[in-house]
Amino acid sequence: MTKRLATLVVCSLLFATSAFAQAAVEYTLSFPTPEHRWMQVEARFPDAPPGTLQVRMARTSPGRYALHEFAKNVFDVSIANGKGQVLTAPRPNLHQWDVAGHDGTVVVTYKIFGDRTDGTYLGIDSMHAHINIPAALMFARGWFDRPARVRFVQPPGKTWKVATQLFPTADPLVFTAPNIHYLMDSPTDFSDYTLRTFTVDDGRQRTGPPPTFRIALTHDGTDAEADAFAADVEKIVREATTLFGELPDFETNTYTFLSVYLPWASGDGMEHRNSTSLTSSGALRNPQQRQGMLGTVSHEFIHAWNMERIRSQGIEPFDFEEADVSDDLWLGEGFTSYFDGLLLERAGLLTFDAFMADLAGMVNSVALSPGRQLRSTIDMSRLAPFVDAASSIDRTAWSNTFISYYTYGAAIAFGLDLEMRARSNGATTADDFMRALWTSFGKPGQKEPGKVTTPYTIDGLKESLAKVSGDRSFANTFFTKFIEGREMVDYGALLGRAGLVMRKRSPGKAFAGQVQLQPAGSVLRVAGQVPFESPFYKVGLAQDDQLTNLDGADMSSTAAYEEVLGRIKPGTAVPVRYVRRSGEVVSTTVTMEEDPRVEIVAVEKTGGTLTDDQRRFRDSWLTSPKR
Repeated sequence: MTKRLATLVVCSLLFATSAFAQAAVEYTLSFPTPEHRWMQVEARFPDAPPGTLQVRMARTSPGRYALHEFAKNVFDVSIANGKGQVLTAPRPNLHQWDVAGHDGTVVVTYKIFGDRTDGTYLGIDSMHAHINIPAALMFARGWFDRPARVRFVQPPGKTWKVATQLFPTADPLVFTAPNIHYLMDSPTDFSDYTLRTFTVDDGRQRTGPPPTFRIALTHDGTDAEADAFAADVEKIVREATTLFGELPDFETNTYTFLSVYLPWASGDGMEHRNSTSLTSSGALRNPQQRQGMLGTVSHEFIHAWNMERIRSQGIEPFDFEEADVSDDLWLGEGFTSYFDGLLLERAGLLTFDAFMADLAGMVNSVALSPGRQLRSTIDMSRLAPFVDAASSIDRTAWSNTFISYYTYGAAIAFGLDLEMRARSNGATTADDFMRALWTSFGKPGQKEPGKVTTPYTIDGLKESLAKVSGDRSFANTFFTKFIEGREMVDYGALLGRAGLVMRKRSPGKAFAGQVQLQPAGSVLRVAGQVPFESPFYKVGLAQDDQLTNLDGADMSSTAAYEEVLGRIKPGTAVPVRYVRRSGEVVSTTVTMEEDPRVEIVAVEKTGGTLTDDQRRFRDSWLTSPKR
């Protein structure tokens, strides 16, 4: 055993014995026929007190807010006591088994099907097992402070390896968790993955070595592609470390990127305390797909600070039985979405023009969404259980009434960053705000694995902004207008400080609203909600209607539609004909608006001159801050 592994084993034992010397819950995971995409689980619950032990499957998962009802994939359940005697366990609901008459030990054996490789569910096949723990393992109600021990059994004929943030032991197939909170937050990949590692020293004085970053890569590419990907991941890690000023205290002193890029994987990224689950059907060899993968890496790694340790009181501790509701996903997800692109640009992994296009997209989405007139970003955050990877049979009006807290929050972070830089001539920034949140909430909250001891509230966020900006009135006003209210930041004026111009991207072009039109034979079908108060909305056009003629031209293709828009002047009323889904033919006139969507371009590209002050402002914004 190496000295490093011995240290980790000692840490694992210390955590296990610290939980009031409670006996660990023991799990054995085996894969008799992985090609059939199910896993065998034996869960042993020792030292159960007299009475009924309530054994459950989770309904939610860390990083997810909607209900996912993981019990639906459980089958062939048997329950016994410590002597192997079968026990009968009634189910008061679909998620729970009530076990009475045990002898202090309850052993639950079951199979669970899993055929979705992403950050939320369970994905098993002949190549690997990608395990999101809440989707796979039962837990005992009230036992979340108990330690856990997990043993993996090799599938027949396989020599898979385990990649996880769980604590290692001397046995490479056995791992521990100091408590069930930590276990449930520990995704695991069991496969013949490719491993790449690197270390990053954040400059802090340490008693041991700097943390190791592991990339467990399951893909169909080459070693050269794996090397290049690892090099870019390291750049992202270094930029994020610069942003926050230091690395978190990773338990076991490691952080693991569980990276599964296979044609049958679903696109996803899910943050965890000392790891992230990254999945995509794309390939590293494809430049465009690879760019998207790096964007997900950047986003999820920022979460190691912002979400995993800088954490809202609304989701701490995480509730595995009910939907988790937070007022603050605009910060946890939205600010992260702003900084993930900024870090890529600073690291040289995203071009300046691409970053400007991303920012313009954020602004357009928020400015043009009817939802901003109905709900604040706090309200949008509270709706997460309805929209976060949740689906419904009935249609909703979300496209008109909801703005993603990712996008809404990113637009707010963008505005706050520029506003703070403009007010202080670059002396204080949104980078400083994030470091202040880390100092106040994240860093002191790392006392116990799987838990955050100092979650924040809205008032705490306001206080942090007041301290960083040195202006309590500014902090209160910013929250009142843009977070609790529904106002928009004046981006144009602020961007001018950086020598950037916000302008209409299609000046003089007619606009009927951001309507989804799909060819359907010789007409265009309205494939989604028509935006409230848009020109088409005002004339009664709705989802499933068919647009047949506009300004005398048959609408046989989207190209025909764009050609007509190109010749109509904004403010002009033109004839339109459409067929409602009921079959009613409507002929009327529609008054076109000017396309309101904007773009952000460098002043140099508009024929203007970049001043020295503008250059300094821009460079300060888009360059890594000095530590």
